Amino acid sequence: MKVSGSTNWKGPVKFRMPTAENLVPIRLDIQFEGQRYKDAFTWNPSDADNEIAIFARRTVKDLKLPPAFFTQISQSIQSQLADFRAYEGQDMYTGEKIIPIKLDLRVNHTLIKDQFLWDLNNFESDPEEFARTLCKDLGVEDPEVGPAVAFAIREQLYEIAVQSVSSARESRLSKKSRRGSDYGSASKASGLSMDLVKLFSFKSSVVRKRKDLDVYEPMVDLLTNEEVDALEAREERHAR
Repeated sequence: MKVSGSTNWKGPVKFRMPTAENLVPIRLDIQFEGQRYKDAFTWNPSDADNEIAIFARRTVKDLKLPPAFFTQISQSIQSQLADFRAYEGQDMYTGEKIIPIKLDLRVNHTLIKDQFLWDLNNFESDPEEFARTLCKDLGVEDPEVGPAVAFAIREQLYEIAVQSVSSARESRLSKKSRRGSDYGSASKASGLSMDLVKLFSFKSSVVRKRKDLDVYEPMVDLLTNEEVDALEAREERHAR
């Protein structure tokens, strides 16, 4: 299984998610009056802001949450979108970057662990399609696992994209201070990507290298009710 081919961007591009759809990963974890609401989903930053209020109002109604959750859900989404929009219009360098993506998720009774390489320069990539293919290949039946895998990929790509903005800024400053210097010479992210290129080489699979299959082999486990209860109790203690 391979990530689809990339479109090479040698120079800077304006900040966005390095995927076909420019969707922002939103994570909510809100506690109030003894109730807790957790959710993770993607949001189109081009959507009108009044959609946030509509979503929050519908969520509170459907889940029968206290009215105060409306404000907290709305503010959390607005805050995360504001963080994303603060980077829009800024340069980010992708170049020839192959980055590691790691999965360590529990969705209901399914535990899934995997790691693979992703082409940050591929602006046609589709985490949702990748996740569907992965779940099909691994025989995962729970329909909630695929969206969780796609979300985890998008969260990590978002973090790397933000780092790429910082790298572009560092490169710009470096170029001003040392005329004629190369883009990315002061970039830690660029160094990481080049190390990965040397390790895996472009001739091997973008996702997994044959001789490293024992390290990069995905793992899926179905947990018992007792194991799920124990994990949830541990998560609750950690949250408190």
